[in-house]
Amino acid sequence: MQAQAAENADAIASAISASERPATDRVRDANRHPQEILHFFEVQPGQQILDLFSGGGYYTELLARTVGPKGKVVAHNNQAYLPFAAEDLKRRSYSERLPNVESLIAEANDLSFADASFDRIFFVLGFHDTYFHDDSWPAIDVDRLTALFYRALKADGYVAIIDHATVPGADVSSAEKLHRIDRSEVIRRMEQAGFKLLDSTDVLENPDDPLTLSVFDPSVRGKTSRFVLKFGRGH
Repeated sequence: MQAQAAENADAIASAISASERPATDRVRDANRHPQEILHFFEVQPGQQILDLFSGGGYYTELLARTVGPKGKVVAHNNQAYLPFAAEDLKRRSYSERLPNVESLIAEANDLSFADASFDRIFFVLGFHDTYFHDDSWPAIDVDRLTALFYRALKADGYVAIIDHATVPGADVSSAEKLHRIDRSEVIRRMEQAGFKLLDSTDVLENPDDPLTLSVFDPSVRGKTSRFVLKFGRGH
């Protein structure tokens, strides 16, 4: 057990310290605390992981390096994400740099995975977007998506949800207006799908964030207070 824990810790440390990681990722590390996050969700070599709405791939790269050649990361984006993530994804060049990454472009409502496909499902800064829609962002069926999580997750797996916090008790309009969501709403929707909240950590909380500004406001962009929730399948 101790040897396995040491191996997992070494894999995480090596992933974070890899010289091939982009310089922009290293700058983001200061606010994103990757060592604490990867340990909290017990990411290990050999795992199969879904990185939903993976954007430019900050977490995809860390996950891929941690799970190693015997593991796999499915890096998902939808069409609307691509223009914003294009430059980052070009630099990632997964097929050349990280061959254990599978890129998947699909709308959320079209996703389909085999039962018990993943050891971990990461959904980072995206749950609030399931409450948003306009001409460029198709409406997402939240119930369908969380049910998919439940089927696609292995019995002992975890769903990792990180998102921008809003004022406690705020209604879901904050998702459209501010790109923030109340953690209690996330917990409610996940429990409705059969999940159980196993743990949370305050490692990404920022007491200087007033929680009332758009996440794109220059005063908080990249420094928002974020909640971190670990879910498992309820029994």
